[in-house]
Amino acid sequence: MKKIFVLLVSLVISVGFSQQDQFIWPRVIEAGDNYAITLYQPQLETLNGNILDGRMALSIKDKKDDDNKIIFGALWFEARLSTDLESRTAILESIEIPKIKFPDIENDDNINLLKSLIIKDFNTLDIEMSIDNIISNLETVASDNKLNDDLSNKAPNIYFRQSPTVLVSIDGDPILKKVDNESLEYVVNTPFFIVKKKAVFYLKGEQKWYKSSMLVSNDWKATTSVPSDIKKLADKNFDTKEQKEKNDADTSIPDVIVVTAPSELIITKGDLAYKPISETSLLYVDNTESDIILEIETQTHYVLLNGRWYGTKTLKDQDWNFVEPKELPKSFQSIPADNESISAVRASIPGTDEAKEAIYEQYIPQTAVVDKKTASTKVVYDGNPKFEKIEGTTMHYAANTQSTVLLIDKKYYVIDNGVWFESNDPNGPWKVSDKRPEEVKDIPPSSPVYNVKYVYIYDSTPEVVYVGYTPGYYHSYMYGGVVVYGTGYYYYPWYGAYYYPRPVTYGFGVHYNPYTGWGFSVGVSYGWMTVSFHSHSYWGPAGYRHGYRHGYHHGYHHGYNNGYAAGYARGRYDSNNLYRNSDGNSRRGVSTRRESLADKKSLASAKNNRNNSKRNNVFADKSGNVHQRDNKGNWEQKRNKSNAKPQTNFDRSQKPNTNRTKQSNNLDRQYNNRSRGNTNTRNFNTNRSSRGTRQSLSRRR
Repeated sequence: MKKIFVLLVSLVISVGFSQQDQFIWPRVIEAGDNYAITLYQPQLETLNGNILDGRMALSIKDKKDDDNKIIFGALWFEARLSTDLESRTAILESIEIPKIKFPDIENDDNINLLKSLIIKDFNTLDIEMSIDNIISNLETVASDNKLNDDLSNKAPNIYFRQSPTVLVSIDGDPILKKVDNESLEYVVNTPFFIVKKKAVFYLKGEQKWYKSSMLVSNDWKATTSVPSDIKKLADKNFDTKEQKEKNDADTSIPDVIVVTAPSELIITKGDLAYKPISETSLLYVDNTESDIILEIETQTHYVLLNGRWYGTKTLKDQDWNFVEPKELPKSFQSIPADNESISAVRASIPGTDEAKEAIYEQYIPQTAVVDKKTASTKVVYDGNPKFEKIEGTTMHYAANTQSTVLLIDKKYYVIDNGVWFESNDPNGPWKVSDKRPEEVKDIPPSSPVYNVKYVYIYDSTPEVVYVGYTPGYYHSYMYGGVVVYGTGYYYYPWYGAYYYPRPVTYGFGVHYNPYTGWGFSVGVSYGWMTVSFHSHSYWGPAGYRHGYRHGYHHGYHHGYNNGYAAGYARGRYDSNNLYRNSDGNSRRGVSTRRESLADKKSLASAKNNRNNSKRNNVFADKSGNVHQRDNKGNWEQKRNKSNAKPQTNFDRSQKPNTNRTKQSNNLDRQYNNRSRGNTNTRNFNTNRSSRGTRQSLSRRR
């Protein structure tokens, strides 16, 4: 038996798994001609920052043993999580093994030898996993951030239209600025191209132009008569090579709504086309990019905006009220998960598996390693630095810069693309921080710098700092058991010699999709919204600044399987990974999981790993006992000694509740979570490969 144990240890510490089979479990390692060692899929217990705790079942088989005896065991591990959210993969690295158990033979000398060898050497193995599997299988998460019960959920101005319409948002009262050496003025505080000449305003929408004598009005009319100097100005500031798809071009001329307050637009193509939702007394509206549900009993329409539900009985403009997630009709819970037309809304219904996974997604960090010597940043102010107090704290933030600069306890911090820097002077020089100020966790949502509380420093050495940020950094938050986009607060922009906008919540029809994260559609439909030359990165949802070039028929569509429809805002692709430049390479002084994996390529090219047909149905419980599930759903506890107590079977063929214990229910739950995670992983990879060009498009800045 000792020979088996030594072979196991030597293989575990020297053999990795091929990229092709990186997510296949269990993983079988051949030990010469005699032994087969099986590592079963990890069961994940707690995620705390970038530290993941869990356990794993394993088994050893002597193929020459006539009795085909298999020895079962379990090990507990603690690992540092290194992630790549773009590819939805993670490496469990720097693995430590605090505990190993082989049931029934704990006092065997060879077992004790095996334990000591594994504990000593197991951390040389890095395990690659799917993030979707991690999310589905996590039992608990830990965080030092407070729940976001103080987000603002006040309804924006909601406009309902049944014909082609575009919402044009201006950030507060219009600010006009003269164009150099021209008799033109442009509207500074909007991402749209709006130019004034004499007493007429002109609005560009890719292939269409509009004009009006009043900026904020319903009097905008399509025009083909545009002054040449305005056309030249537009040509200088837009990518004219990037044209709308000709085959599906929408020739309609939409109406225009210009607003100066937080607003949303709901559009249907004509009268509302209702379709029933099976197993419920609900109807959904099919001819819209919005998620609209009618509860028949109360005749209330519900619309999902930014992960928030708003209700009305009139469908009149602005006659909508916020609905607390816990107060949604109970029938929402019964919306089928396999209804591709409306199932995506389940992520915004508390208590569903989709909502739970969306919440856990909030805790998964994008990680990196920062070199203290080479990483750098700089800050540019509009004049001398001007700091404003963060309400309810002793902290201040710089108002007149695009950078996020904080003043905390007489020291200055700048957070640049997920990395903390510090200085004794607001102008620098800046060095990489190795500790985040404790006060940061108290920044309230009412502050425009609220998102930086989701940028972390996990650990450091004299040479490097381990950092990461969670989705809150790009304005994805939790409220009432669901995930919402934006804080809901309106933040006043800075305007001096330059205009610096702040994060916005409304105006872009933001949707959550399990495969793509946050994306936008409504209000920028019909393909003609063009990001203006004076726009900045804070405008709109994550990814907004990269433009949107597709029409109504290529916008957001309902359901999981349409999450990669052309034109969707690619929420995860455009917001991840901030540790990389636009060309996909890491920023100077920053190393990501992709480089980490390349450095360990030898571990991913093992010759001893073989494809296997074993079912992924073995689990270790929290006591270290190993259980296997058969294809009828029955559980069998594996024993390592013939004289051990009789096996415990949880047999579904018996009468209801007979021998069905809390333990078996827990095993069922873990099995279902594992199956769901594997399905989500396959779906993500299938969608990703079928839309392979999306990555290259997303990196085009």
